[in-house]
Amino acid sequence: MNISCFRIAILISVSLLASCASNSHYDPTKAHHTKSGFKNIYYEDDKGLWDFLQWRWQKQSKNIAGVDDYSFEIDKTHHQFLKSNIEMQTLTWIGHATFLIQFSGLNILTDPQFSERASPVNWAGPQRVVPPGIEVKDLPEIDVVIISHDHYDSLDSASVIALSKHNRQRHLTFIVPLGMKAWFDDLDLDSIRVVELDWAQSHKINGVTFTAEPSQHWSKRGLFDTYQRLWASWVIEGNDNRIFFAGDTGYAKHFKEIGDKYGLFDLALLPIGAYEPRWFMKSHHVNPEEAVKIHLDIRSRHSVAMHWGTFILTDEPLDEPPGKLAEALNKHRIDESDFEVYQHGETRFLDTLFAQSKY
Repeated sequence: MNISCFRIAILISVSLLASCASNSHYDPTKAHHTKSGFKNIYYEDDKGLWDFLQWRWQKQSKNIAGVDDYSFEIDKTHHQFLKSNIEMQTLTWIGHATFLIQFSGLNILTDPQFSERASPVNWAGPQRVVPPGIEVKDLPEIDVVIISHDHYDSLDSASVIALSKHNRQRHLTFIVPLGMKAWFDDLDLDSIRVVELDWAQSHKINGVTFTAEPSQHWSKRGLFDTYQRLWASWVIEGNDNRIFFAGDTGYAKHFKEIGDKYGLFDLALLPIGAYEPRWFMKSHHVNPEEAVKIHLDIRSRHSVAMHWGTFILTDEPLDEPPGKLAEALNKHRIDESDFEVYQHGETRFLDTLFAQSKY
């Protein structure tokens, strides 16, 4: 079979398999729903398998730095305090898109990824450059985990299983985008509860409200499940304070609409990495300039960078995003203290920040 025929055969096979999928959550009144899954509203990416292969081919021809070319220090100053803390509100960057947020009496984790690789296998795929800022065993007991989407750098089965075994006294709830609960059910973990939400739906735990909001991304864990699970950003509200977790996203009108809906945010956790090459990554991964636009769109008083410095996922140097962020902040005349880059494992205390940003 020649290359052209093989390409056609693959595309037909993928199309046939995809067409067999059925969205049990389908609501024809919602623009992001399809009969077979979900879609982006403002920008539908037309990149496919062959674009991916072209990028990978180009990547192989470049001198991309490897794991051993980087060295990031881990800040462990407050880790022992965090494990027993029940009074102070804190934020700790564990790495990539994983944060520990001690907020309004809850211990919250975002997109927990504690494994050596962001991959379906432990012998290949993107490898960690720096260990998790805090290991699962050293965490306080967790109340809530929020998941932005199903890619392996944000939804890791080994990390989910480890967290399900970690708690001794607290009940653990995973709050996930629509269509993802079935994946958790397949893990058969009796110690966790899973709540799945569509965009604009909310769930409250101990007075803290978690609301799924739109993002510009996609879902896929296997060969034939693209767009079958929803992706989301998250709003966390409690004690008159509001936090935004963007998850993984490209830039779209969603963020201006979120800003208009909520008015402002005390804190936003925004991605700044995995953006090159732009011809391939732009629709799903913001660069630092676009991260600053989100900061402005949602009217965040204080933002913290994430989704950088942990896994080599794309073509830019792993330590480049903070420098590009500083350039973008200077361009928009925003003080660097308003959009900060943390050290891996670094903890900040939120009470002072919140006191400065009352509505």
